[in-house]
Amino acid sequence: MDLTINIKQGLGDIRFMMPVEEVVALIGNADEVENIDNAADEPTTVLRYNDHGITLFFEGENPVLACIDISNEDCTLFGEHVFDMTERQLVELMVKNKYLEQDVDEEDWGERRVSFPEGNIDFFFDEDELVSIIIGQ
Repeated sequence: MDLTINIKQGLGDIRFMMPVEEVVALIGNADEVENIDNAADEPTTVLRYNDHGITLFFEGENPVLACIDISNEDCTLFGEHVFDMTERQLVELMVKNKYLEQDVDEEDWGERRVSFPEGNIDFFFDEDELVSIIIGQ
């Protein structure tokens, strides 16, 4: 499976706005499926692919891919294996690629989140180690 992060586009051949059926045809059935029907938000379908280290979030009445959570250490961004990088190296990589605006927050559960809003990408660190990347369209 291609694990290249394409900012605002998707992960490898998995592209934002793809319907559930198209993604399943591409990478197979998920290990876990969860349907979240919150009256305040759009319905969300979550597909977890444990072996691939990804979780896909589909939103809407006719669900399309809106967000990807990546924990697979083999993924790359701008040709670099980002899970091998420190927070400082990751920030430098993003700035080098013209993503200058960043936000940093400490999450309630203890992780540090470094966000680049113009790229719709968040990096989550636990004790200075990258543990997850969330990308959106």
